[in-house]
Amino acid sequence: MESGLSEIGSTKMFDGFNKRYKHYSETLGCSMTFSIYFPPSSTSSSRKFPVLYWLSGLTCTDENFIIKSGAQRAASTRGIALVAPDTSPSEPHYIMSLLVYPVCIVTIWVLIFVGGLNVEGEADSYDFGVVGAGFYLNATQEKWKNWRMYDYVVKELPKLLSENFSQLDTTRASISGHSMGGHGALTIYLKNLDKYKSVSAFAPIANPINCQWGHKAFTNYLGDNKAAWEEYDATCLISKFNNLSATILIDQGENDQFFPDQLLPNKFEEACKKVNAPLLLRMHPGYDHSYYFIATFIEDHITHHSQALKL
Repeated sequence: MESGLSEIGSTKMFDGFNKRYKHYSETLGCSMTFSIYFPPSSTSSSRKFPVLYWLSGLTCTDENFIIKSGAQRAASTRGIALVAPDTSPSEPHYIMSLLVYPVCIVTIWVLIFVGGLNVEGEADSYDFGVVGAGFYLNATQEKWKNWRMYDYVVKELPKLLSENFSQLDTTRASISGHSMGGHGALTIYLKNLDKYKSVSAFAPIANPINCQWGHKAFTNYLGDNKAAWEEYDATCLISKFNNLSATILIDQGENDQFFPDQLLPNKFEEACKKVNAPLLLRMHPGYDHSYYFIATFIEDHITHHSQALKL
């Protein structure tokens, strides 16, 4: 393996393996982690696996999807490798912390994970900065110059995979994600139709220039230039990039607390209709924003991508 890339975890699942890796990112200027699920393969086979990138949402890391989604069952059957990067630049380290439990009057010292790049304000809120809130863009404001998750996902990570994992075929790739990660998947796909065969999303932030999460992130990362904001908004991009080879699949829970004000999939649906872009938007009564929702329908998404990847 290339210097600086190290395996930090391995767990067998459905006869394949969940592997976790750490490396130094030149793009982000810090150490990063990512997870891969490798489907089972015959030792006598030279077959390479196509890649499905998964982009997670606010407050998440590379581990949430791997631990909670159950996607490995379908990926194992279909022969698709799952690649889950972290969601923002964050130099990981551990500190000793004193915890006091007043109910049982117990005081203990514990190791607590923290991360950061020592930028003022980077960890002040859950929806911005190092707390899993990179928004899959390239920041243009000097203070946030390390926040270049777009280039990390589109350029650096695929190159790293290609150079270090001979069992992966990164030329055959699709992309998916949830919430902020759904936003990332849609925008990255639309701007790189030559790199990805298909896209899907669970409860994506589909029109960030018109919601609070988007306003906060874009103002800080991109400044006040609204034209720059539109370059990271799927509802705006679909008017320019709509020569699609596969239908866009979006699943949205009707009991999602963020659906009415933050996610706005109906705005994206309207924009798709204007340019005849193929979209399957499925609304699901009773489902919320959680991984219970994702786990329920993830097999449909794996099937969607396997068809586009011609498996």
